[in-house]
Parts: sequence; C-alpha cells; structure tokens
Amino acid sequence: MNINKNTTSKPLLWISLAGITMFFAGITSAVIVSRPVDSWIHFPIPDWFLYSTYVIILSSILLIVANNQIKKDKPIFIWVFSVFILGLLFTYCQFMGWKELTNVHEVFFTGSKSSPSESFFYVLTAAHLAHLFGGLVALLITSVNAKNKKYNSEDYLGLELASTYWHYLGILWIYLYLFLKYI
Repeated sequence: MNINKNTTSKPLLWISLAGITMFFAGITSAVIVSRPVDSWIHFPIPDWFLYSTYVIILSSILLIVANNQIKKDKPIFIWVFSVFILGLLFTYCQFMGWKELTNVHEVFFTGSKSSPSESFFYVLTAAHLAHLFGGLVALLITSVNAKNKKYNSEDYLGLELASTYWHYLGILWIYLYLFLKYI
C-alpha cells in the first residue's frame, strides 16, 4: 500500500497538536484548582519571559514571510534559519528568566522554599520549552532542506508542517505567558 505523505502528514500533525493542547489544558486546570491553597504565592515574572514572547512573535512573522516567498519560488533559507536562531534566543530568554527567578526572587521548583505556584510555573514553562525543542529540530531540518533547495512553489510540505507547529507553539506560549502573569 502506497500512502501519500501529503494526505497523512497534516492530519497527524493536527492530532498531535490536539494532544499537546490537552496536556497543557490539564496542567492549567490543575493550576486553577490548586490556586485557593493557602501556600499560593504571587511572585514577579522576570522580563525575560516577556522578551521571549516578542521573540516568538517575530519568528512567526518570519515564517509567514518564508511561506509567501516559497509560493513565489524565491529562496527561503535565510528566513527559516533566522527563525531557528530566534528559537535559540527564545530558549536563552527562558533560561535567563529561570535564573533570575532562582537567584533574584528566590522562586524554586522544589524544596522547602518552593510553593505550588512556583512549581507550576516551572512545569508549564519547561513543558513548553520541551515542545519547543521539537520545533527547533523541525526548523533545523527545514533549514537544511531550504538550503538544498528541496522546496518550491509546488512542493513545500515540510515548510508548511514546521510553520504550523511553530505558530502553534507561539500561540501556546502567549496563552501560557498571559495565564501565568495574571492567574
């Protein structure tokens, strides 16, 4: 049986995204249910997490440009690789935010000095970052394929799939950032 990747790849991606959505819905629901606990502590969210929000929005814009360029059979390597670099910058911002949380604000994931609110913050941001690593791998592969001119206006499924996943991660991050900031 010959299965066409064009007919299976997109539905499989959407099924995966639905699963990821359910995962994060479960954790954010746990945050809401746990919130009334006496040990719930509000703490300042470092600006690094806001910077990472700007970075992921910019990266999505660059992927939109890349998708528009490939439809015109124009080179896209610089656009896709720039998004990969911005993904690394997002990761850096996350680590710097965690560093500030622990070193400046004394917000810890576990231990006697931690609280449920602090632990949930780390779980949500780390889980997002773990999914982002998958996006970085997809972007790296897409960058290599773009460099080798494997995409054109008739065949750019890899770019489309990586873009969909990356845009999803961007939307998810904006949701998580606002949720964590205003909960």
